[in-house]
This record gives sequence, C-alpha cells and structure tokens, in this order.
Amino acid sequence: MSVVIVGGNDRMVRQYKDICEDHKCQAKVFTQMRDGLKNKIGSPDLLVLFTGTASHKMIRLALDSTDTKRTRIVRCHTSSASALKSILAEHAV
Repeated sequence: MSVVIVGGNDRMVRQYKDICEDHKCQAKVFTQMRDGLKNKIGSPDLLVLFTGTASHKMIRLALDSTDTKRTRIVRCHTSSASALKSILAEHAV
C-alpha cells in the first residue's frame, strides 16, 4: 500500500516512514511546500493530510493532484506519531 503524508514536522519524517514500514506501507512525506510537489505526489492508495502543520495552499494542491476516486483521503489536525499509527491501523489493509 502506498501512503503520501502532507504536512507534519520536519524532525518526524524518519518516524513517519518507520511507522509506515511497520504497517507494510511505502511512504512519501512532504512537510514543506516545494517546487514540483504536484508531480511528486502521484496516485497513492492513502493520502494523509496533517492539517495543523500544512498550509491551505499545500493541502489544496495535494487534493487537486490526486484521483479522489482511487485514493482514500484522511484529514487529521495533529501530526503526532500516535495519530499516524491510528490512521494506518484503520485504513491500511
């Protein structure tokens, strides 16, 4: 299962990826708005939006660049490791 995480804390990127690996998921993590972000997101199985730490523009760009029919989208205000664990426990198959 592929997971894209938009938002979160810069120092937590390695932890986010480790948590996703524990749930047998491949993860891409974007904590900052960068050039070409729209092309790098691709079409994941799960899109996690940490709305508390991502800008409105970044969230809008992520939503516009994904296929909403194929991708499950989860919004979470907190960007903690436990929040990601509970999201993956619920949505990762």
